[in-house]
Amino acid sequence: MDRFAALSEPTRRSIVEMLGQGALSAGEIGARFKVSAPAISQHLKVLKEAGLVRVEVSGQRRIYRLDPAGLDEFDAWVRKVRGFWGPKLDDLEQELAKAETTKGESDANSGT
Repeated sequence: MDRFAALSEPTRRSIVEMLGQGALSAGEIGARFKVSAPAISQHLKVLKEAGLVRVEVSGQRRIYRLDPAGLDEFDAWVRKVRGFWGPKLDDLEQELAKAETTKGESDANSGT
């Protein structure tokens, strides 16, 4: 599963946000949701397969952490989108400013 598809599900997004604050065991993650432990395990499996989280076995516990390498794809995508939209939004802002200036001049000339 690709990383974007993995995050299309709200519970998985919430898990990633939680892990952004630090590592948690599967039990700690599950305790924060009103779904079954098997459902949480399935979500964690999807996130692991997508390369978004890493798991470390510590005795009987599975500790989950974000995988920084898996987040690089998102960083690259955001940079790409910003690179495309930044100049376009700057152009739009200039056009809107021109339109406002033209409207102000037109209103002044018509006496409104």
